[in-house]
Amino acid sequence: MNLDQKSARFRLDAALNHMAITFRGMTARPDENNCPCHWGSAEELGQLKVPDVELDLDLLRRTWPSDWNDHASVLRRILPQLSRALVSGLVEPLFGMDEVGRSFARGDWQHWPTEQAATVREFLNAWWTHTLIDPDPSVPAHEVLALCTEASAAISPWLRVWEAQTGTVADHHLAEAVAHWEYDLLGDQLPWESWENKEETRTALTAWLIRHAYARLHARNAPVELLHRIWLLGLAGPARWEDPHWPGHRY
Repeated sequence: MNLDQKSARFRLDAALNHMAITFRGMTARPDENNCPCHWGSAEELGQLKVPDVELDLDLLRRTWPSDWNDHASVLRRILPQLSRALVSGLVEPLFGMDEVGRSFARGDWQHWPTEQAATVREFLNAWWTHTLIDPDPSVPAHEVLALCTEASAAISPWLRVWEAQTGTVADHHLAEAVAHWEYDLLGDQLPWESWENKEETRTALTAWLIRHAYARLHARNAPVELLHRIWLLGLAGPARWEDPHWPGHRY
């Protein structure tokens, strides 16, 4: 592990510790409830109303995506454990990490008290930065980006961090992300589900890839086919799908 990786890991560990301290003692509201047929038992619900009790992973999995009367209180209750589980790759959404990001957004964390909001923001930033320079992250960079984007309702801050990380590892993650995204983006679709600013996010991501990804990946001798996909993003309408390099995608 090089110095940058050690520094990023230290920052992430500090952020996780701060999450544990900041949200220590939090509970769901005493009158919080959920459907016992679809969520869980009264005994399991009771665990959310007791502070700092570790939940089993199955209960945690059922808790963060569920609808609650006071989603913010439930989210604060589980954040210390959820953040650690996310970093360790123990959270497996049904469709993608964007689901977890929307759980953060439903909690409206950016309007929490200053220290609480700052703690969540630092966790997301520390995790994202660490992911970009980790050769083998527990969660792929494109999934962490989707989570952070949905959690914050903005993609540009996270792309600026990626833009500043120009090392081999960050570029490897970029190549993997483009390979994962290109089918959707060439069909003018955002590569993950989004409830807010969907078209704005897609446009910003596409423009960023056109400006930065082609040159970076060309310098890394990325496969020609992948570079063609990025180049095609700069074309629109018939010019795109009638181009000789069109991959034959059907939508």
